[in-house]
Amino acid sequence: MLRWLWLAAAVAALDQAAKLAAESWIAPRAPIEVLPFLNLVLTYNTGAAFSFLAGAGGWQRWLFLALALGVSAGLAWWLARLPRTARLEAASAALIVGGALGNAIDRIARPGVADFIDLHCCGWHWPAFNLADSALTLGVAGLLWATWRRG
Repeated sequence: MLRWLWLAAAVAALDQAAKLAAESWIAPRAPIEVLPFLNLVLTYNTGAAFSFLAGAGGWQRWLFLALALGVSAGLAWWLARLPRTARLEAASAALIVGGALGNAIDRIARPGVADFIDLHCCGWHWPAFNLADSALTLGVAGLLWATWRRG
């Protein structure tokens, strides 16, 4: 099932292209309203999900980079052992690998993970996120669904 790694590569490439576009078109922390519930706003997260450990002093960058690379390697190893019938699991794992690698590239090349999608409603804003985060979320949801479906 390693053939699913094309999806991981596509996710990472699209994520990086979207981040480059955001950095070209959006001034940092200057929201652009797209829809009544959607802004584009460029921020850099030095932590993990919901800015966990963002103010930890810098060591967290290397921890999260190592975690992303380790999880990606583990999932690639798992992909190689999946039966051909486990398509949902393979696609979900590939989405997770692509999202992890997309954000790992940021930890190397940028001051933090570039986030630019801002969903909001009634004055409440979800933390800004990016395409890699979306792929990670979909991948985890797919694995949970596959696990639940198989009992």
